[in-house]
This record gives sequence, C-alpha cells and structure tokens, in this order.
Amino acid sequence: MKAVHFGAGNIGRGFIGLLLHQSGYAVEFVDVNETLINELNKEKAYRVMLANEEKQEFFVENVSGINSQQHPDAVIEAISKADIVTTAVGPNILKLVAPLIAEGLKKRQQISGGTVNVIACENMVGGSSELKKHVVEKLGAEEIAWVEENVGFPNSAVDRIVPNQNNERLLDVLVEPFHEWVIDSTGMKGEQPKIEEALFVENLQAYIERKLFTVNTGHAATAYLGNLAGYKTIAEAIAQNDVKQDVLGTLGETGNVLTTKYGFDADQHQAYIEKIIGRFANPYIVDDVQRVGRAPLRKLGAKDRLVAPALEYIEEFGDVPAHLVKVIVAALQFVSEEDHESLTLKQMVEEKGAAAAFSEVSGLEMDHPLVVSVTEKF
Repeated sequence: MKAVHFGAGNIGRGFIGLLLHQSGYAVEFVDVNETLINELNKEKAYRVMLANEEKQEFFVENVSGINSQQHPDAVIEAISKADIVTTAVGPNILKLVAPLIAEGLKKRQQISGGTVNVIACENMVGGSSELKKHVVEKLGAEEIAWVEENVGFPNSAVDRIVPNQNNERLLDVLVEPFHEWVIDSTGMKGEQPKIEEALFVENLQAYIERKLFTVNTGHAATAYLGNLAGYKTIAEAIAQNDVKQDVLGTLGETGNVLTTKYGFDADQHQAYIEKIIGRFANPYIVDDVQRVGRAPLRKLGAKDRLVAPALEYIEEFGDVPAHLVKVIVAALQFVSEEDHESLTLKQMVEEKGAAAAFSEVSGLEMDHPLVVSVTEKF
C-alpha cells in the first residue's frame, strides 16, 4: 500500500508517518525542504523516540521523499496511484498544496485510479473540508463530479505534543507517548482505510469539543494559573497541588458539559482527564507557561477554550462555573513581553478596567453573569 503525505516536518514524521508505516503503508513524503527530502531519499528510514523514562524507539522504514517545487510531476504521479493522501503542513499552507493535489486527482481520473481519501491532519476544525474547497477551485465541472463520487475528504482531529528537538540525526523525532487521531467515518469514500490506532467515529464534533474543552482548556488553565503563581513550565506548575486541584476543578466543569451534551461515559471521561493531566506532568517535555499562555485575546474569545465551555455550563446548569472563572481572571492578568496580544490585553485592562476589557474581548454584555463573576473575582 502507498501513502502520500504532505509535510515532512516533526509532526508528519513523528505522528502521521509513523502510524501510516505501522499500518503497512510505504510513505512518500512531499515537502519543499530540500535538505529533509534528500535525507529521506538517502536514508530511507528514521527513528521516532518517545519522551518517557523508557525512551522507547520505533524504526520507520520504506519511506521516500519528493521535493514538490523541483518535481511537481512526480507528486502528481504519486497521488494518482496512492491508497491514501494525508497532510500535516499547517492550516495556512493547505491552499498552497491544493493545486498539486487537484492535478493528482485529475490524473487519477484519467487513469481510472478509483476511490481515495484525502485527510488533512491539521490543528484546526474542518481541515479536510477546507482543503477540499481549495482543491475544487482548481477543477472543472466534470472533474468536480468525479471527485464528489470517488474522493473522500473526511475531517479529522489530531493530538500529539512534539517538544523542541535536539537530535543527532536530522530525521529522528522525539514525541510524547500519547497520541490521538480521530477521523470522521461519514466523510469516507470506498473501503475504510486501515490505519493503526486511528479512531473512526460518526460524530467527530463531539471528539473535537472533547479535545478543546479538556486538552486545550486544561493546558491554558495550567499555563495561566502557573504563570500567576510564578512557575516557569507546565510540568512544574501541574506538580503543585493547588494548581493541579484548580485545573482538575476546571476540567470537572467542562467534563460536566461534555458528558451532558454528548453522552460520554462519566467514568471514561474522568480517566481521559487523568491521562491529560499526566501528559502535562511529563518531565521529559519542557513546555514554558509563557509560550502556552500566549495569544490570550484569542483564547478568551466566545468560541474558544475558556469562555465557550463556561457559557455552555451556565446555559446547561444555570450556575456560573467557579473554576473556569478563576482561570479567566488569571488569563486577564497574563503578561508576556514577547506576546503582542498579552500586552494589548494588559493595556485594555489598565485603561478600561477588567469588566470592560473582558466584555470587549469575549463579546459578552457587561451585565452577563460570566462578566459579573469574572469582575468580582478580579
């Protein structure tokens, strides 16, 4: 089986490429980084190391690379014969790889290549749908009709921390032990591809929100509370019992929202929370609280990891979630000289006051119960 994967970076090699290899695919990486591509074609293999005490290693072989700038025809040829196409290039790069994917699908139609699924494995909601939009823009009416019939663009949610690297070999990658790749089975075409350890689900939105309201909320809570208490790293912050209890309380509130809304089993979800806390505590991953806390204006938005679950909690239970309020207050006090958003927020709070600043950033009225509670706590 043949997989074409766009993006030979650390996530591409250490997460998606690894799982595809373990599923029996020969993986052809597509990238513009000439050094990486040349090394892939020279070595034909690389190692993935786990950031844990055991330092487990996985050997990924039967890999190769194509420089898409130098050899676009080779990429088109590879897509026309691939069993699966995946990406891990970053949300903003999807539109740049779409033209080549479109050309590959055109050739696939010409040679009657049959059904294939194209899966964007990006840190965004609806990545594959976004990629499809850009691909379709490059196709004619007959080609679009063929793609609608034969090419799936199932959305997916991915989760794996890849820490800063300092490896002897260029291709080797250090990754955290935990990983999750959830794929929307309703968006597939043809036979469901064999992907080891991927979870195919019919309700992807539930799993996207589970990650957003648990991993992202928990990560932000640890960063903001830890930063306020003077801790430097996520692992250091979560090791302090007061921070850990506040984070657990926060995820208890978001967990109540998730189990009520989507019917997740409460015990299983609690186990998921404990696993996430364990990830934050991993001493082999050094993650600075100021890095994790950056962009507080975005993270305090109405649809993001702090305010969104708080609003759903209020709507569902008729009460204001005290732990989420505490985290929001910590976020309003977050300052990093290297983060423009935090400096803007600091200025807003100083000039307008916490209530007006939070009201403006979240889009909520000044008399909203969440704004009132945050102001009182601040």
